[in-house]
Amino acid sequence: MSANHEHHHDHSEHHRMMIRDFRKRFYVTLILTIPVLALSPLIQKFMGFTLGFKGDTFVVFALATVIFFYGGWPFLSGLVGELKQKNPGMMTLIGLAITVAYVYSAAVSFGLDGSPFYWELATLIAIMLAGHWIEMASVLSASSALEKLAQLMPSEAHRKSGGDIIDVPLSEVHKGDLLVIKPGEKIPSDGLVENGGSYIDESMLTGESRPVRKGEGDRLIGGSINGDGALELRVEGTGEDSYLSKVITMVREAQAAKSKTQALSDRAAFWLTIVAISVGVVTLLAWLFVGKDLQFAITRMATVMVITCPHALGLAIPLVVAVSTAKSAQNGLLIRNRTAFENARKITTVVFDKTGTLTKGTFEVTAIDLHDNQFDERQLLTYAAALEAQSEHPIGKSIVAHAKKESIRPELAENVQAIKGKGVSGTIAGRAIHVVSPGYLEEQELRRPEHAGHKGGVSRVFVIVDGSVAGSIALSDTIRPESYQAVKALRKRGIKCWMLTGDNRETAAAVANELGMDGFFAEVLPDQKQERIRELQNGGEYVAMTGDGVNDSPALAQAEIGIAVGSGTDVAAATADIILVESNPRDITALILFGRATYRKMVQNLIWASGYNVVTIPLAAGVLYSAGIVLSPEIGAILMSLSTVIVAINARLLRIRKEDV
Repeated sequence: MSANHEHHHDHSEHHRMMIRDFRKRFYVTLILTIPVLALSPLIQKFMGFTLGFKGDTFVVFALATVIFFYGGWPFLSGLVGELKQKNPGMMTLIGLAITVAYVYSAAVSFGLDGSPFYWELATLIAIMLAGHWIEMASVLSASSALEKLAQLMPSEAHRKSGGDIIDVPLSEVHKGDLLVIKPGEKIPSDGLVENGGSYIDESMLTGESRPVRKGEGDRLIGGSINGDGALELRVEGTGEDSYLSKVITMVREAQAAKSKTQALSDRAAFWLTIVAISVGVVTLLAWLFVGKDLQFAITRMATVMVITCPHALGLAIPLVVAVSTAKSAQNGLLIRNRTAFENARKITTVVFDKTGTLTKGTFEVTAIDLHDNQFDERQLLTYAAALEAQSEHPIGKSIVAHAKKESIRPELAENVQAIKGKGVSGTIAGRAIHVVSPGYLEEQELRRPEHAGHKGGVSRVFVIVDGSVAGSIALSDTIRPESYQAVKALRKRGIKCWMLTGDNRETAAAVANELGMDGFFAEVLPDQKQERIRELQNGGEYVAMTGDGVNDSPALAQAEIGIAVGSGTDVAAATADIILVESNPRDITALILFGRATYRKMVQNLIWASGYNVVTIPLAAGVLYSAGIVLSPEIGAILMSLSTVIVAINARLLRIRKEDV
């Protein structure tokens, strides 16, 4: 954790220094601006007082020079930097505007005919500095959500060695250590509960508000908060491997990654620079052409350039990105691919992998039916458990667990082999045993026992001994209560829900009907999942796929948006665009709504930032001059800072309420 954490810390420290720098420059400029204003003829006329002494123009010139070089420094150095990269943007515009103003005014002080606009220069720089300072502060508060995540880790842990408990700093906790966690403390690292039980508050990591009961063998996430029980924890991931630092790295990468929408705002800024320079030059030439003096023409040109600075535009997208990524992480949505997240609004179909996503993925043996009277139930269960002993499949695991509960010791099975997507085969005490799905029976044209009922929501495996069906075991998988709400919420918004499962048709149909889904694909072998997604896409659907297992990863990659479910494997997570920490299908609805909201905010900000220019540039150029309406540079600067602040506030208003889901 430490290196990563340090790096992040440096980054925001740098940010804070810059904020302090802008603040200091702002105050100095502000103080120097007061005498400049007092000595300006226009302000005196406006305020109705006169104040003048011999050589006052040179005093003003001296003050203005300090303001220009000290206050304007960030913009001038920014201008040089942007031109070096051949990428003129915001800084070029501001730098240009203040340079034009300064050089022109200086020339007037030293004998050029006209009247200087030092006070415009001073107020402009002061307002620009303030705008930047506000803008950076709001960017900082968006990324501080990440720091909050980083601070979830306690600073030390209680390590148990022998009979002693020693307090050690977090950096010295290693994999395999046994830690003691007292009631109310933060969990110092990821690991498994070795002893004790308690309720754990994981809300800041998963968005799940209810504390979760954890007992022996359960997994804990570093950064969550222990309830009222004492626990002993065997450390699994420390530092860089811990869940939290993965989240932080991922969120940071997502915040830094540019999405398509963002590239759009960068392009807009570039074009605005070009527009500003060309409109500025045209303005200058046009006013000279109609016979106005150079002073007037240059003022208008400077105003146009000042106003065009599209600060709000540069902030429009990045701020929303920063806020949305951090907020999503707090709600248990980890975004790995920004573009996919913003495209969530286009989803027309969500495909759920049934086991583990819509259902709990835990099967219980509900019945054992005999078909051949020479075997009893225990014998069948013994055979099945022996073959499934090494199985990773939930059904296999459940059969083994059931056998254990019935205190059956499985016999040793030899040459156990998986029949792809259909079951397993092996030899026990010289007999050939198969534990298979109904699909296998049909393939081998074996007669299916009559009474092995077609009850909905039940998976059935058949035990075949020496080629004849000895009996069957029925297992049922429980549907998660959240699945009902998730499907309902998605369909209410016009999004179709499909289910994908390797289970038999009856089970699939039962679950799909119970949840009210639009359709299902049953008996899909792992390598066919991707095909099914492609079928939907060919029908013109914009597909999001959710899954949790290794075999889901090709399908996750094929779908426009791949969503991995938290309880799943790392492989699924690596191919997904978005990861849901909880295995809660409602989070998928939250994700789509949040993606929509994020996109909406971005568009609002872009429209606001560009629309402001459309209105103000012509006014600054003096289009309505004959009607007596002309925008002065300092009003331009005030409006510009205002639009920046509005964009920043709008981004912060991005919210998602779990209740809407």
